[in-house]
This record gives sequence, structure tokens and C-alpha cells, in this order.
Amino acid sequence: MQETINIKFGTDGWRAIIGDTYTFDNLKIVSQAVADYLGSGKKLAVGFDTRFMSGIFAEIASKVFAANDIEVVLSDRPIPTPALSFAVKNKKLDLGIMITASHNPAEYNGFKIKNSSGGAADIEVTKKVESLFGRTPVKDDPGLAGKIRKEDLTKGYVKFIRGYVDLKKIKNKKFKILVDAMYGSGDSLIAEALKGTSIKVDFMRNTINPSFDGRRPEPVEENLKDLKERVKTGKYDLGIALDGDADRIAAVAPGGVFIHPQKILGLLALHLHQDRHWSGGIVKTVCGTTMIDNIAKFLKVKLYETPVGFKYISNLMETEDVVAGGEEAGGMGVKNYIPERDGSMAGLLLLEMMVYRKKNILKILNETEKQFGKYYYVREDLHLEKRVEPPKEHLPSQLLGKKVVKINESDGIKIICEDDSWLMFRGSGTEPIMRLYAESKNLSNSKKILGIGKQIILSL
Repeated sequence: MQETINIKFGTDGWRAIIGDTYTFDNLKIVSQAVADYLGSGKKLAVGFDTRFMSGIFAEIASKVFAANDIEVVLSDRPIPTPALSFAVKNKKLDLGIMITASHNPAEYNGFKIKNSSGGAADIEVTKKVESLFGRTPVKDDPGLAGKIRKEDLTKGYVKFIRGYVDLKKIKNKKFKILVDAMYGSGDSLIAEALKGTSIKVDFMRNTINPSFDGRRPEPVEENLKDLKERVKTGKYDLGIALDGDADRIAAVAPGGVFIHPQKILGLLALHLHQDRHWSGGIVKTVCGTTMIDNIAKFLKVKLYETPVGFKYISNLMETEDVVAGGEEAGGMGVKNYIPERDGSMAGLLLLEMMVYRKKNILKILNETEKQFGKYYYVREDLHLEKRVEPPKEHLPSQLLGKKVVKINESDGIKIICEDDSWLMFRGSGTEPIMRLYAESKNLSNSKKILGIGKQIILSL
């Protein structure tokens, strides 16, 4: 068991540096544990993204599953994670495996597990799989490769999206959108979904580049300078950015205005309720913006709050009536679909919202912030020499003169003030990193609050 000591599932699968912990041998050990968990005679799908050797890693995992008498459907090309999730649900399979490290730097790869509904495997499943590491010898018979069936898993996915999005209403509109695939597996699937419409779709960074041009494929504002500039100079109506496996989104409005994912969740909830007339509550994570609270109150729907990690949102979407759920990092899930996040679907629904309301996304955003409040959200990850716990004994009683009225300890520590401003501490479970989050109705104040949190941690 010594060789597997560093293999651990985090908030969304196992991720590690290629050639360090992410090796052929360790991948086989994890795959064997999944096979032991699943049992022989079952069926699963395996997908992979555009990362270095992802296709080879997917083949290796598939051979282990086949050797354990599990029927394997292997994608014949790089695909988005939501396409893999959709295939699992649509084909009524028992499990899905996605080889991806999502938005991590290029030197990483990973291993995500999806349940039979297409949602993220919960902590009970991943802990059970972890408990099976090394329990039985790896079965790896190259002669069973013929039992692996390769398929294009994007066809059913695109077909479903074309039926979900209101193409009839969109068809003759002349909007112009720009999609930044960030060299990930989102590629040109949005264009395929919009085929036959008058929407002009252009792409950038939609080739395969395993180094991601030296930047992590994460749709955060500092990585989207080129997208912002092109949206502005090219006079696009909407810019959409997808992460490495296309399950997360950020957006850019005309003029190069960045739309934070937190605001995208609010827009999706309003669109589905007010334009589509769908029912259901809204799910946000504990570090989600207060704007969502205000929207839920206005719509008179239930607001759910979960720990950080889309698997918690996914679980709620399977058991409760939820119209939309999302996390601060850009993962958005919607009703009547797989209980999983999908950046492309979220982007298409923003376009649909523009069509329904006959307004560009910037005007819609400005009206939303005028009604529900304009909040400024900031975050910083402190890389420390050693792991520290959130500072329970060193919490301030006020922030910038505003009294602390509530403390939330559901995932880390979040202190909330009387004016709705807040500061949150959340330590990494695997690294010496303390994540700090802050929000207020003033950008300068948000940064000051974050600075207070930083001082507290560095003084420990």
C-alpha cells in the first residue's frame, strides 16, 4: 500500500502531476479499485480531454475495466466532461470515468467518477473506492482490448442540447458570439448546437495545445485578457469562456466587461423562472454571492446552500426540485438535464436569455444588479509553509466598522456582517493553502476585508 499513499480523491476526483503520482501503475490501481467497487458484468463509459496523454490514460483504464468483465464504451475523441456524463445517463450505464484535470495546470491529469445519473460521485463512493486501493492485484489483459467499444460520445450530447435550447426562437437572430475554448475539449461543440441558426459563432484557442500556452485553462478574469479585448474590438454580443474540460464557464459582455460566474448563476435562475416559467429552488455554495439570496427571495423560491464542491449541488439536484445550481468557480447545472455542470449549456442559455428579452447581456446584467444589488467578490489563495486551521479564536467582532452578526462553519469559517459584507476562511484538505473569500457592495472594501483576513492568517 505504500505506493498508493498519495492517491486521494479531492472535491472533484483524483488529480496529480503526470509522471509523479499520476503514473500508469497508479492509474491501474485506481481503475482496479473502481472495478472492485462496481463489480463484474456492469457497464461504464470512459472519456478524456485534450491534456497530455489523456487518450492513452483512458485506454489503460479501459483495459483494466475490460479485464474485470466490465463492458466499456470508450470515447473515440477528446470530449467535454458533461458529454461523458450525458452518455452515462442516456445509455443507462452504471458509471462514468473521465480522464481530466479540469482547470489545473498542464502538468496535471486526473480521474473523475460519475454515477449512473451522470452526476458527480459523492464522498461515500470515493471513500469506498479509496478503501479498495491495492486490495486485489490489478487485472490487465491486453488481449481483452477487443471488448472495448469506441464511440463518438458527442453526437447524443449535441442532439440533446439542440432539443433543450429554444432554437426555434433563436434561429433568425443575428447575435454574434465568441467562444474561448482555452485549448480544452469544449472545441467547437457550441457551433454544432447552433447549426442552422443565424447566430455567428467564432472561436479562439480551440485547437489542441497540451501546454495550454503556458496558462492554466481556468476561466478566471486574469486568464481572459485576449477574450475581453476581442469581444470589445470585434463588437461581439457575448463572449463565452470554457475551462479545460468544458464543465465551467465565465462570460464577457460587449465592451470587454467580465461577467463573474457568480452573476451567471443569478442570470440563469432568472431566465429559467421568468422567461421559461420553470419552477424550482436555487443552489449556491457557502462562498456564493449574496445576490443569489436576494434573487431567491424575490422569486419566492427555496435557497439551498452547500459546502464547496459541485458534487454537493449535484446530489441536491437529484433529490430536490432545483431550477439552477452553481459554484463560484463557474460550474452551473440546470433543471431537466443531467445533475452536473456544463459550461456550454450555460453559455447557450445566456444567449437564449438575450433572445427572449431582446437585450444584450450587458443591459440584462446592469438591470439585474440594479434590482438585486451590485456585489464585489474577491478571492485569494494563500500558499503557506504548513497547514493551518481557520482561526476560530482570532475572529474579529467587526469588519470596517460593521458588526459581525453571524458565523457560518459549514465549510471553513464565514463571518457575515450587518451590511451583508462577509469574509471567509477555507483551508485546503490536501495542501498548505488557506483560501480567503470576501464580498461587499464596494470593490475597495472587498479588497480591504480580504486584506484583514490575510493579516489574521499570516499572524497565526
